[in-house]
Amino acid sequence: MENTENNQLNYLLHLADTSMILGQRLSEWCGKGPVLEQDIALSNIALDLLGEASHYYELAANLQGEGKTEDDLAFLRNERDFKNLLITERPNGHFGDTIARQFYFDIYHVLLLNELKKSSNSETAAIAEKSLKEATYHAKWSSEWVIRLGDGTEESHDKIQKSILDFVDYTDEMFIPTNWEKALIASGEMPDITTLKDKWTTRVNQVLEEATLTVDFSKSRKLIGGKDGKHTEALGYILAEMQYMQRTYPNMEW
Repeated sequence: MENTENNQLNYLLHLADTSMILGQRLSEWCGKGPVLEQDIALSNIALDLLGEASHYYELAANLQGEGKTEDDLAFLRNERDFKNLLITERPNGHFGDTIARQFYFDIYHVLLLNELKKSSNSETAAIAEKSLKEATYHAKWSSEWVIRLGDGTEESHDKIQKSILDFVDYTDEMFIPTNWEKALIASGEMPDITTLKDKWTTRVNQVLEEATLTVDFSKSRKLIGGKDGKHTEALGYILAEMQYMQRTYPNMEW
C-alpha cells in the first residue's frame, strides 16, 4: 500500500477506533445509570458513536482491500493495532468521571467534525457532516451535566472537580498530530488539529466557569500514544470483552 493510502487508512482507523472504544465504554452503563432517563441517554450516545465508527470502518475496509470487512477491523485486530485516543479507553469510574471524559471529548468531537466535513475526501466529509448533528447533542448533554454537578451540592461539586482534573492529562493528544496526520493535514484531507486547541479551551472554560469548576491546562502531563498503538492496560480488557464472540466463534452468523 502506498504511503498516501496508508496514511488515509491510519486516519480512518483512528476515527473509527476512537468512536468505537468510547461507544463500548458508554455501553457499560446500560442498566446502571443514575436514573432511567440518563441510562437511556448514555445508551443512545453509545449507539451514535458505534454507528459513526461503522461508517469509518467500512471506508477503511474498502481502502485496505484484501477481503476485509468492517467486522474484521473492529473485532479481529490486536491492541497495538488500535489507534483510538487514550481518553476514550479510560474506565467509566463514577458518573462524574464518565461525564468529565465525555465532556472533554464531545467539545473536541464537534470542532473536529465541523472541520472534517470540509475535507477534500468526499466520503469522509459526508460521514462527518452526518455525525455532526449527533455530536452537537452529545456536547450539549455533557456540558449541561458538568454544570449541574459542578453547581450542585458540595459533594457533587467536589467529585466532578476531581474528575475534571483527573482526565485533563489525556486531552492534549487530541491536538498533537502524528506523522501520518501531518501528511493528511498538508493534503487537506483532515483538519489541522493544532488549530482547534484554542477554540476547544475557550469552550471548555466557558462551561467550567458556569459550573464553578477550575482547571489549569498548562499543567497537563500530555499523555499521548494511543494514535500510534501505545495504550493503557484498560484497552486490553475492553477488547477481551468486545471481541470475545467473534474470536471464539469465527465467522459466526446470526
